[in-house]
Amino acid sequence: MHTLRSSSTVVRPGAFPAGIVAAVVALALAGCAGGPTDTGGPDTAADGTTTTAAQGSQEDSGSGHGEVEGAEEVAEPQLHLVSIDRTGAVGMLNLLDGTSTEPGTIEPPSAVTSDGRYLFADTESGVEIVDSGVWTWDHVDHFHYYRTSPSMLGAVMGDGPAVVTTSGNATTGGTGIFFPESGEAVLLSNEALSKGRVEEVFRLESEPHEGLVAPLGSGALVTIVDESAVVSGVEFHGADGAPVDGATAPCADAQGAVTTRIGVVVGCADGAVLATYEDGGPRFESIAFPEGTEAPRATEFRGRKGRPVVAALAGDEGFWLLDTRSQQWRLVPTDQPLLQVSAASDDDSHVVGVDREGRIRVFDGEAGTEIAVTEALLAGSVANPETASGIELTVDRERAYVNDPVAGVVHEIDYRGDARVARSLETPTTPDFVAETGR
Repeated sequence: MHTLRSSSTVVRPGAFPAGIVAAVVALALAGCAGGPTDTGGPDTAADGTTTTAAQGSQEDSGSGHGEVEGAEEVAEPQLHLVSIDRTGAVGMLNLLDGTSTEPGTIEPPSAVTSDGRYLFADTESGVEIVDSGVWTWDHVDHFHYYRTSPSMLGAVMGDGPAVVTTSGNATTGGTGIFFPESGEAVLLSNEALSKGRVEEVFRLESEPHEGLVAPLGSGALVTIVDESAVVSGVEFHGADGAPVDGATAPCADAQGAVTTRIGVVVGCADGAVLATYEDGGPRFESIAFPEGTEAPRATEFRGRKGRPVVAALAGDEGFWLLDTRSQQWRLVPTDQPLLQVSAASDDDSHVVGVDREGRIRVFDGEAGTEIAVTEALLAGSVANPETASGIELTVDRERAYVNDPVAGVVHEIDYRGDARVARSLETPTTPDFVAETGR
């Protein structure tokens, strides 16, 4: 059972520097319609809301293009690498022109999660939030790109390590933060974050457990437990924090959640639950693992932002691919155990992994074969448990990025071109933790 606490606001003074004076560039309707197309056949918005291109991709207080007062709309994605070292020093490297900045500091982090704009850093006080100031708005059939000044937004207070689940767009919907040690479930407003404020849409109290909060539509899915405090399923809570009657789905031992082009996936002991948001409420579909398969279950999902296919480790045996459009699993065995894996394509054609020797491997998921492999790029980092815990693999449309904290660089991998190392990039601060933003 969840107990609702009143929502709150945490604001750090000066979240948006006074120097931001750029006006929003509003697109004309004709120009908006002529933007880059999404060839993946989109039929659902990036927050799991069923929609059409004519309706727009998200509920939004503005025109639905993701613009924010003080931001500049630009013609191409403003891709950056944001690095955070173990002292909390934040750096940004512009991948377009090579310039770098150090916009601020946070408390020393132990883990970092990103949605492609914000970085959510686990610290002793809770979760500190860094706004990189660059983002892409997914308008279902095309995209809009924005930039403003980076800032340190403040913190969400909580006890112990947190589980952070992000959503599809940076200016609408929400971000879920769950604190297992206390059982507190927090939903943040992304619209408020985009305006420099940290606002809790709701904060719920429950029994301490290994749970999660997964943003969906105007609310979120929150794990529920039985009388023994064992996770038995997920329950949808609206924006007021109250559970919606009948909006539950069984999901034993729920672990791992991700937002895809189709909806929100939550990993379960026997497969996954796929949740979409239609007509103001959730719809659930159960996707069971293939019969007769005994590989370890999927617990952490990764994929290119806004795409329908995600990947997850299958223990030491290989990896799972989940296509949320066809609602099908595929198990791909590998010769070497992997540390991380991420789906890079709309289909199963490119999957990128990091093995435990520090090599980058590229697979054809559909054929179940390895396409290419690098030398041991991260040998020093994977050998050290402290640095290995901060290694992060990110894929975008053209490149994959993986940090090497020991060497102090981030490798840019052309995963479509025989896993060629395109660049080894020095970041302004040591990349103990890193995220690619502007996506």
